[in-house]
Amino acid sequence: MKKYRFGFEPWGLLLFLVVMLPNLIWFAVPAPNDILREGPAGGFVDSAASVFQILMAAALCLLVNRERGPLRLTPLIFAAGGCVLLYYAGWAWYYMAFTGPPVIVLLTLPPCLAFAFFTIDRRNFVAVLAVSAFTLCHLTSAAVHFIL
Repeated sequence: MKKYRFGFEPWGLLLFLVVMLPNLIWFAVPAPNDILREGPAGGFVDSAASVFQILMAAALCLLVNRERGPLRLTPLIFAAGGCVLLYYAGWAWYYMAFTGPPVIVLLTLPPCLAFAFFTIDRRNFVAVLAVSAFTLCHLTSAAVHFIL
């Protein structure tokens, strides 16, 4: 923990907001054939995912590795951007009433990978742990509720 300090990571906040934007739109404007609203909610895994999401967001935005440099367009940052684009494509297909397993995977895995690539690039390994735990819970929940 000596390598970390509490600080503000504006790029982490921006990534979090960019990933959350489609969710905010979905809350306001339901999609046709909206299985995400119909699916079962709750349970231990979903509760754990919520806790890890909060920890992930906090670590992403408020914990800074002292050894990280300025943000540059590295392959990891490009990968994070590509994952965000895949995620947006998943939402576009979801709003076109495609709700099969490939779309559910696009709504689940790419945003988690975007966070993972970003936190690895920023050398924020505390956030990597939170992202990993959130990803595991998020994928498990999606698989149990909408794929299996």
